[in-house]
Parts: sequence; structure tokens; C-alpha cells
Amino acid sequence: MGYDIEQMKAFAKQLRHDIVDMINFDKGRVGHLGGSCSMADIVAALYCYKMNYDPKDYKKADRDRLVFSKGHAVIVQYAALCELGVLEKEEINTLKILGSRLQGHPESQKTPGVEANTGSLGQGLSIGLGMALGFKLDGLDSKAYVVMGDGELAEGQIWEAAMAAARFKCNNLIGIVDANGVQANGKLVDRFDQGDQVAKFKAFGWNVIELDGHNMEEICKALDAADECKDKPTVLYAHTVKGKGVSFAEGNHKFHNGALTEEQFYQAHKDIDAM
Repeated sequence: MGYDIEQMKAFAKQLRHDIVDMINFDKGRVGHLGGSCSMADIVAALYCYKMNYDPKDYKKADRDRLVFSKGHAVIVQYAALCELGVLEKEEINTLKILGSRLQGHPESQKTPGVEANTGSLGQGLSIGLGMALGFKLDGLDSKAYVVMGDGELAEGQIWEAAMAAARFKCNNLIGIVDANGVQANGKLVDRFDQGDQVAKFKAFGWNVIELDGHNMEEICKALDAADECKDKPTVLYAHTVKGKGVSFAEGNHKFHNGALTEEQFYQAHKDIDAM
């Protein structure tokens, strides 16, 4: 979409502000701050740099698709859709309100720009695989990007889809692992140590690209490198920080899903401004 690196960094910063505003203390809400902020830089790069996506024609048949398999972090996608004009900016204030288009997990029938209903962890890669195979059948050059949590990789359905994607040489399927090392109740290594996830994807026949998920230049290079792989699916294994940009939330499982006090709300905005 013509954004340069500094503009994408600014866009990512605005996404983090929007995420905090959605969980505003005065509404008494809880929200998934941690895993949404850890994905802000990658989401900015996808919408502003890589994806074939026109906000003014968000249903066009040859668009790239972005699926949040870790559906609880969809508020960062809501923020992007609001900033791009697909959703109304005022809708940021309606998260989880009865009747709102912005619910706690994505609903494609209700929310413009959302491509799949997710939230039951482990299903999104299968959905993305189906999309990617469909593109090939339709003769489209479109790609499906699927965001997964590193904790989510404990779900068996992920690996069934990974095996099938490699079998069908589905090079238009791009997985993105938000490897922040923290899940709902603590660190992955303490709660459910899965071993070497990178080695697992390689063993399943995937092209694996490791990257710093908060370095915009590195993110863009990794997305470009994924385009060069022609005979297998690619996964971007993005090393990130849970709650990136908000001092008290960084690496803190208590902000996987939680409420903000008034003091924390204003502190979060100050922290993001200072990034």
C-alpha cells in the first residue's frame, strides 16, 4: 500500500493505542492486551506492505486473506481495519458490547474484513489451508496468512493441517507463529513445554524463517522471502514479547486477558508514546 518503514512503525504504534482504548477501564472490560500487542508490528506490515488488500474493495476475489487462528488476539486486526477505514473508527469504543460488530473472537458474518470465525484454538491453519488450496483451483495468485500462538501449537489439528499443507506443496499458505513464550497461565516452558517448535515445522516439511517480530525491516524481508519459496508452505517463526510496548504487561501472563485500572490505562498510552 505504499507505506515506508517509518510509516509502518507509526501505524503499529497507533494499533497499540487502539488496543488499549478498546480495553478502556471506564467500560469495565477485559481484553487480550498481551497477544494483541505482540502482533501489532506484523499486522502493520501485512496490511501496509505485503498483502494484496484494498480497504475500499475488501471483498475482491483475488485478495490475500488474514486469518487469526489465535482468535482472542483479533482486536489488533480490528484496530487495523478501523485505521484503514474498513470499520468505523468510533467502533473501537464498542468492543464486546452486546450488538457490536467487534466481539471477543472474530465473526466473519458480522464484521467486515474478518475472513473466518476462530477462537477454538487450533482450527485456523486448517481454514487457511482450505483457502490456499481453493486459490490454486481458481487460478488465483492469492495467499492465505494464518496467525497462530506458540501455546496454540499444542493443538493436534495444527499439525494435521501442517502435514497436509506440505503434502500438497501449498506454497501460498504462510503461517505466522507469535512466539512470545507466554500463554494464559504462565510461561510455555512451565505450563506445557512443547520442545523445539522450529524443528517440528521443519520435520513436517515446511520452509521456516525465524525473525524478530518487532523489527519492521526484518518482518518485511521475511514476508518477501516467503514469496520466493515455490514448493512448500512457509512459516514465519516470529520471536515477540507478550504485551510489547506496555511496560507492566511485557512478558506478564496476567495481561494475556485482563482488565486495566485507570492508572494502567494512562500508563499504557504513555509507554506506547515513548516507544
